[in-house]
This record gives sequence, structure tokens and C-alpha cells, in this order.
Amino acid sequence: MRKIIIEVKNLVKRYGDFEAVKGISFEVEEGEIFGLLGPNGAGKSTSLEIMETLRFKTSGEVIIDGFCLDKEPEKIKRIIGVQLQTSGFYPGLKLTELIDLFNGLYNEKVDALSLLKTVNLEDKAESRYKSLSGGQKQRFSIATTLINHPKIIFLDEPTTGLDPQARRNLWELIKSIRDKGTTVIITTHYMDEAEILCDRVAIMDEGRIIALDSPGNMIDKLLSRGFERVREVKGASLEDVFIQLTGHAMRDE
Repeated sequence: MRKIIIEVKNLVKRYGDFEAVKGISFEVEEGEIFGLLGPNGAGKSTSLEIMETLRFKTSGEVIIDGFCLDKEPEKIKRIIGVQLQTSGFYPGLKLTELIDLFNGLYNEKVDALSLLKTVNLEDKAESRYKSLSGGQKQRFSIATTLINHPKIIFLDEPTTGLDPQARRNLWELIKSIRDKGTTVIITTHYMDEAEILCDRVAIMDEGRIIALDSPGNMIDKLLSRGFERVREVKGASLEDVFIQLTGHAMRDE
């Protein structure tokens, strides 16, 4: 049986009279990729930010690897890595310089070249952040979440705006991080991404969790209720065609 590494119980977040998160409860198992899905305004990013210690909750309980959010937020910060939708890196600094900066912030001594190699950016070590392509910036952002050797990383829509090659390469990176034992919590608007990456997903709407299961089980339940696609389901997608024609390799802009 896997260890439960995150417990969220009756989590509520209010802004005045508006209730953004309405008493959600769920658990995340150690070593899984867990997805929080939902339309804009569903409450998923707010829930994520509370778990990341970036936003105060109104009520409820959050336990991260045995640490209570109310009593031990500093201990939680030491075991998590956070990649935000928008990262504010100094654009004029080299990647090695940015990693040295984060080493100082985390009081760590991570070798910059070794870290960059894990995200296939070792050839960009002396490049300035502003010169990177969109996919490279996302990979570097994920690399910075690993500097403090976290047990859990949080990824908020990590592939938004990327081309198909960059998306699929980022998927492989995320799976490799999970395969090394790190728990991954991810939000995304791409359902194909969630289906491929996530071991389990929680679907949120209007501040509530309305479904929680593996993607495969959710699809099977939908089909068992008589759901049928209007158009014929093909064995490949247009994205598959694009990848086959243009190749899987990452491209530098």
C-alpha cells in the first residue's frame, strides 16, 4: 500500500462573501502524478496555492508529508518545489547564475550543469534566460523546483503555449521526475495531457470536487452510461500526424 503524502480535509477558501473553495477533501499517494482539473474559476489554482503555503485558507485541514499546514508551514516549504504559471526569473542572468542564486536561497549546493542535464539544457548553461524558447523556459522552471530535492512538486499548467514537440518532451520529463520517486501535483486545461500523465485526477467545478478517480476509470464509467462519440474515433490524432511529420526532437528557437 502506498503512503498518503497529502491529506486535504474540508478545505474552504472565502473572499468576503464569495466562496472559491467549498469544503473539498482528497488524498494524494506518494509517487503518483495527481491532476487537479477544472474550468477557469473552479478553485483549482487557489487550492494549489494553499497547499504550496502561498495563500491562507479560511478553514479545513491540510497535511503535507505529516506536517500540518497551520503549525509547520516552514517544514512544508522545505520539502516542496513550486513551478508557477508565470516565473519571474532575472532575464539577463545566465542559467548557471540563476541556479547559483537559487542555491543561495535554498542553502543548497546543487551542481548547475548536472541539474541542467536532467532537463536537457546543459548546452544552454551559459545562455541568458531571456534568450530561451518557451519550452526551454518551462524546462528550466521545472529544474528550479528540484534544487531543494523536494518530495513533492507542484506544476501549474506547465505546457500552456508550447508546441507539440515541446509538450511531449515536457511530458517525458514530468514522468521521469515521478519515476525517481517525486510526487507530482499538476493542473492543466489539456485533457489529453491529464489522461496521459496522471495516475488519478480530481475534477473541480464551482469550488467543489465533482469526480475523483483514474482517467481510465472515469472514461469507463462514462461509456457504461451509454455515452457515444458523434464522430468516428480514429486510432490517431492530428497531433500524432504533426509529430510524425515534423519529428519528436526538441527544437531551439
